[in-house]
Amino acid sequence: MKTRDKIVQASLELFNEHGERAITTNHIAAHLNISPGNLYYHFRNKEDIIRSIFSLYEQHLESGFQPYVDKEVDVDLLVGYFDAMFYTLWQFRFMYANLADILSRDETLKNRYLKAQQDVLARSTGVLEKLNQDGFLAINPEDLKPLADTIKMLVSFWISYKLTQTQSNIGSITKESLYEGLLRVIMLFKSYATPSSQATFLRLEEHYRSKMI
Repeated sequence: MKTRDKIVQASLELFNEHGERAITTNHIAAHLNISPGNLYYHFRNKEDIIRSIFSLYEQHLESGFQPYVDKEVDVDLLVGYFDAMFYTLWQFRFMYANLADILSRDETLKNRYLKAQQDVLARSTGVLEKLNQDGFLAINPEDLKPLADTIKMLVSFWISYKLTQTQSNIGSITKESLYEGLLRVIMLFKSYATPSSQATFLRLEEHYRSKMI
């Protein structure tokens, strides 16, 4: 792995474990056993590193939430979407824990974030439209985009909500607490499930509840 990539991965690991505000470029350099000068050769500052991490985030959103084509709607298909949702929350949890502060410091990153969210909303709405067309969900067409936006909002602020409830730091966020958030999203979906899809959502719930044991 190239030094630049090592810096990005180490930064992501440290931010997720300790919170972005608690980590400096000196911490990152020490973690990698490189000099601060070597780090600054690759990145001008911490904001520059965060932008590179955000590029990974954008790539994942692009690949993980595309509407399905010529596939049967079953548990495996839905698990693919929910696993992508979980990965996003877990892999980039430092961002979700301190999103407003991070974006307030970097106007360029804020604009990229807003664009990424618009794109994922469009793709998520497309997934709901396809599920609706296939008779898996029963949603009024005018409610598709608001529902997709509500799900996106729940996912985006779930970590902040959990930290507020427990009055703890990012290190307390566990995979189990994120699966709890996924189950809330599944609960939303179930309210729009057709009689023929109820059993599939129950199996989906069982799948993620088993991961919390």
